[in-house]
Amino acid sequence: MRKLMIPVVVIFIALLLMSMFVVKEGERGIVVRFGRILKDNNTEVARIYEPGLHFKVPVFDRVHDLDARIQTMDDQADRFLTAEKKDVIIDTYVKWRIKDFGKYYLATGGGNTSTAETLLKRKVVDSLRAEIGAKEIKQIVSGKDSGANAAKDKSDVAQTKAAQAALDVIEGVVPVKEVEGQRDQIMEDVLNETRDSAKDLGIEVVDFRIKKINLPDEISESIYRRMRAERESVARSYRSQGRQRAEELRARSELEVATILSEAKRKAQVIRGDADAKAAEIYSKAYSQNPEFYSFWRSLKAYEKSFNSKNDVLVVDPNNEFFKYMNHSELKAN
Repeated sequence: MRKLMIPVVVIFIALLLMSMFVVKEGERGIVVRFGRILKDNNTEVARIYEPGLHFKVPVFDRVHDLDARIQTMDDQADRFLTAEKKDVIIDTYVKWRIKDFGKYYLATGGGNTSTAETLLKRKVVDSLRAEIGAKEIKQIVSGKDSGANAAKDKSDVAQTKAAQAALDVIEGVVPVKEVEGQRDQIMEDVLNETRDSAKDLGIEVVDFRIKKINLPDEISESIYRRMRAERESVARSYRSQGRQRAEELRARSELEVATILSEAKRKAQVIRGDADAKAAEIYSKAYSQNPEFYSFWRSLKAYEKSFNSKNDVLVVDPNNEFFKYMNHSELKAN
């Protein structure tokens, strides 16, 4: 009897262990029996097992753990066609989580996350393609930068302004501030449409955002060349205006210098003329007071300068007027 009890206990423990299962935190469990999901009594809603220890029928029941946390679908960017038949490359991300675990399990072939994201991405892309196809490119890249969205999407604003500047160069459109931006409205419309269409997958779409809007690589280089050419044209215009302004200032300064010098020379000549006239007047007054003495004094100065050096030789007629004060002593006495 004792030998028979040991196998029975072992089998009992094995069955007990096989009937127990644990659902981890952040997950939910569903039980499939004979290929069908177990549902709550008298309802068509799948029985959901919260985190913790639970029991099942061993051998016949299979437990599937599903992640109940918010998931992020951040795939590669896609190309879209705008209303003007221009291509843009838009990078987006979607926040989603499982709402109806039973429906999600059936729709995704056993709760496969990759399958769920593939189906969800198809819905998001279709909705976004419809929105982008009805908008012009200048409406797509511009959005309202007020309130919390302005702080939250600060980097997006900088990128969209750069993209709009590039488009302005190509198309000659009006600046961003004069364009009614609909980027925020596009994200809201896509979010609402995707949220409704994802219900058949048992998924709740929490958020949808456009991360980046770029132009295709094949035209980016031409855009940069056009932008560079425009900036160089503006720079040349500024340089030309600067040179013209410099020439005007230089000509004006040279004119002012010439005017100042001319005025200074005129004043110097006037002053010099006045001084010469004053000196002549003084000489005339002095000469008129004693003409003979003035003539004698001037002759002495001439003699002094003529006989200043011993090496000087002067050959003149002794009766010359130059020696009249030397030849006539009576003039000296007077």
